[in-house]
Amino acid sequence: MTSHSPLADTTDADTTASGSPVVLTARRARAAADAIAPLPRSVKDAALLAVADALEARTDEIVEANAKDVAKARAAGTSETVIDRLTLTAERVAAIASDVRDVAGLPDPVGEVVRGSTLPNGIDLRQVRVPLGVVGIIYEARPNVTVDAAALCLKSGNAVLLRGSSSAYASNTALVGVLRDAIAGADLPADAVQLVPGESRDSVRELMRARGLVDVLIPRGGASLIRTVVEESTVPVIETGTGNCHVYVDAEADLDMAVDILVNSKAQRPSVCNAAETLLVHQDIADAFLPRALDALAEAGVTVHGDERVLPYAEGSKAAFVAATEDDWEAEYLSYDIAAAVVDSLDGAVTHIRRWTSGHTEAIVTTSQAAARRFTQLVDSTTVAVNASTRFTDGGQFGFGAEIGISTQKLHARGPMGLPELTSTKYIVTGDGHTR
Repeated sequence: MTSHSPLADTTDADTTASGSPVVLTARRARAAADAIAPLPRSVKDAALLAVADALEARTDEIVEANAKDVAKARAAGTSETVIDRLTLTAERVAAIASDVRDVAGLPDPVGEVVRGSTLPNGIDLRQVRVPLGVVGIIYEARPNVTVDAAALCLKSGNAVLLRGSSSAYASNTALVGVLRDAIAGADLPADAVQLVPGESRDSVRELMRARGLVDVLIPRGGASLIRTVVEESTVPVIETGTGNCHVYVDAEADLDMAVDILVNSKAQRPSVCNAAETLLVHQDIADAFLPRALDALAEAGVTVHGDERVLPYAEGSKAAFVAATEDDWEAEYLSYDIAAAVVDSLDGAVTHIRRWTSGHTEAIVTTSQAAARRFTQLVDSTTVAVNASTRFTDGGQFGFGAEIGISTQKLHARGPMGLPELTSTKYIVTGDGHTR
């Protein structure tokens, strides 16, 4: 099975010179960023609507290119969960186009006054949102990210450099071709959207060293990719984390609700970062809840990696069981697998989560307001859901439009990153001959 990470490909030659293809691409992006930063919303929205129309008009071309990537992935023995993330169908292209139209309909953050006042000396002070500039995205086999990232960057006045993995190269090439043609036809510089040339680790490494040309990098993918970008990049990084998400079923949970939330969190689409990977059950309701939950998970095709307090429920259950190891508690399966444990109390669940969470999303199912309040206070993740599926941690579901990623760090942005998170701010000081 081949790797699908942009950081795990073969080596290109001649990518380290100052005039290398990567550097030249970044320079063109810098010029494009300067050109689109002052554009009004109407111009950017018109370009986005042109992009959506072009995606629909050229769906066959996109799906045909994607089929080459999918066939190559299957021949390499790639898992079905990765292939699911890689695959584009006509329906998925239509959904992506719809997301682009949604982004066009969102408020433009550029120029928004974050705060402002007239100082005692009469100076007018305003802090306003401005584009970040050139945003680099390094991501794995998810061609939908190509369009999502481009749409959000364009709307927020940024140029974008896209570095997907070699496993989606044909798909990304086709999509970027459509995007560039559409925005050029709408009088935006085509270089506002570019693929980073090359399919090697060297091209990624050079992008990570392009400080001064690239303003920020956002990695999207597995733990290894994210760790490498964070540790090796000289360009500032917004860290998007893996999704080891938990569902905790409290002693006072509505069991029907708990089963529905658990199955939706785990099995509705297991290959994404907001899918649940661990189930925690309060000991007081384990006898009543676990047999029902395990049968429901079995019907969804989920294998349970249970601790010593869950394994006794395997007898008579339809579920496929595996004894859990330490590795299971930190696993992001991205598959039809879930770790499961019985805990003594809500605080026991919190202790488990604090030790093993990736800081993405945790959910509690309970009818107790006190329990919900304590859980939300004690759990430190980007999103804490009360009586709701972990699958709602998503920019589209939150009303942000297509997200550029889910940040699990605490600086600049946290949680689903929409348009405001793709801006910085500057201060505008207006006086009337004031001197200090």
